[in-house]
Amino acid sequence: MSLPPVYFHCFRTPVPYTTGLALQERIHALQLLARKASRSHRDYLLLLEHRPVFTFGRRQHETSEGIGAEMMRLKGLGADCVPTQRGGQTTYHGPGQIVGYPLLDLGRSSPPMGIRDYICRLQKTLELHLLEGHNIRHVPSEHTGVFLDPRTKVASIGVQVRHRLTTHGFAMNVTHEPLPWFDKVVACGLTDVRAGCIAEAAKQETTTKAITVAGELPALISRFGRVFGRDVVELDVSADGEVEEAIRATQREAVGAGPWPQIPTP
Repeated sequence: MSLPPVYFHCFRTPVPYTTGLALQERIHALQLLARKASRSHRDYLLLLEHRPVFTFGRRQHETSEGIGAEMMRLKGLGADCVPTQRGGQTTYHGPGQIVGYPLLDLGRSSPPMGIRDYICRLQKTLELHLLEGHNIRHVPSEHTGVFLDPRTKVASIGVQVRHRLTTHGFAMNVTHEPLPWFDKVVACGLTDVRAGCIAEAAKQETTTKAITVAGELPALISRFGRVFGRDVVELDVSADGEVEEAIRATQREAVGAGPWPQIPTP
């Protein structure tokens, strides 16, 4: 039996991180309720940029006593700082970077998809996007994420799975905008690794086309569907429904948040 489609939505205005987190939690709760009632729940893929924010993985804020001082330092740069329940360590999100939040039920398939398989598919999606879209070959690494070379990371993955329902997801640097922010932290705990981006790597491939977040999204969505074996259909956010209303509220909050800092405060 074929699986139902995944419904996607692309936000056009950078979303505050805590607002995006609240949206994920709201959809997760609705999926869980619908599954218990009738198993008619939908899967979703949210694609967006965040306003500048540094986030911390659950291991850091559960075990580290020094995270408070680090958060104060990073807030001084002009970014938000948010502890999360995802895996991984400190990372940055902001304009110029695609963030993807797949909100999927891993139990739909038979047998259910394991967490390791899920993460591998996310990574494969990003690797295919670089290769097919830009002729950029990734370099295999012992670390989770996608690397342009052993010391340059272009994409990260950090997920959470509860009741077989996924939250959090992946982030891929598209333009140079995120790079000065990444320079302010040891991202993902990798001391000898710097952040790279598609625009930087594609320039080395002598491409002439402009590279933007909006321009990357259609092909990335298509590749996500291919790797996961699912149709991916745009969600009609004008429709009645609790998920649609939550997305509209998130869009309003993103627009109302106003301008964001373009570069770290010196």
